[in-house]
Amino acid sequence: MNLFDDDDFMNTTPAKNFISIVRTANENIVEQELEKMFARLALAEKIIEENGLEERYEKELPSFPYSDPKDYDERLTSLYLEAVGNIVTQCE
Repeated sequence: MNLFDDDDFMNTTPAKNFISIVRTANENIVEQELEKMFARLALAEKIIEENGLEERYEKELPSFPYSDPKDYDERLTSLYLEAVGNIVTQCE
C-alpha cells in the first residue's frame, strides 16, 4: 500500500506529511494512533499536576515555540515522524 508519492514525501514538512497520511490511511489505524497520542498527553498532564507544575506549564506553553525554536521544532518533528511511522508500518 503506497500512502504517498515519494517525491511529495521528500518536499514537504513532517506536519503536512502527517496530515496527508492521516487522510489516506486506514481509519482504524489512525484512530488507534491518535488514542495512543492522547493517552501519552493525559499521562504527561497527570505528571505535571502531581508535581505541582501546572502554573509553570501554562506560563511556558505559549512562549515555547519562540523561547527555544530549535528544541520546539525538533520535538514536534520527532512526534510527527513517530506517528507517521507507526501508522504507515501498520498499513503495510
